Parts: sequence; structure tokens; C-alpha cells
Amino acid sequence: MKEGIHPGYRDVLFVDLSNGFKFVTRSCVQTKEMGKTEDGRELPMFKLDTSSESHPFYTGTQKSVNDMGGRVDKFFKKFGKTPAKADTAEKAPAK
Repeated sequence: MKEGIHPGYRDVLFVDLSNGFKFVTRSCVQTKEMGKTEDGRELPMFKLDTSSESHPFYTGTQKSVNDMGGRVDKFFKKFGKTPAKADTAEKAPAK
């Protein structure tokens, strides 16, 4: 391997700011701060806004939108047509 062209791949402490969850993994992310792990090691620290411990999808708190009927009615109400009027307008004979 060529010298000086590869990023530093090392253990990094990642900290979730929303709940304080910490984990260590190998990464080449650039860091400016150092942090201590539970076992006392001093490692480069990278702060995260969210991780698998705080993200709604992984924690099971994600809300699912199943109100498609309400959305359709809201659309037709907004644009002044109802599904029934749209169907009868197409089937009505021209005079």
C-alpha cells in the first residue's frame, strides 16, 4: 500500500445526543473531541443526533398513516369534486 494516502481507520466512540447511548466501532470519520468508554479507554468521539437506540423506526414508536380514505376525501373536498360526481359526470349522455 502507498504511504500517506489512506485515511486513519481506528476505533471511534459514537455518542447519541438524544439519550446518551454510546457504542464503539471502527471508522475513519474525522473527530475533534475525545471521550471515555465504560471500560476506561480514551477514544476519538463523534456525536450523533440519532442512532438505532433513539430512532422511531428501530424503537417501535413510529406511527403509521392508514387513513387513506380521509386523504382522498380531503383532496376531493379541496378541489370541489366528490368521487360520486366525477363518476356521474363521465357517464352522463351529452345533450
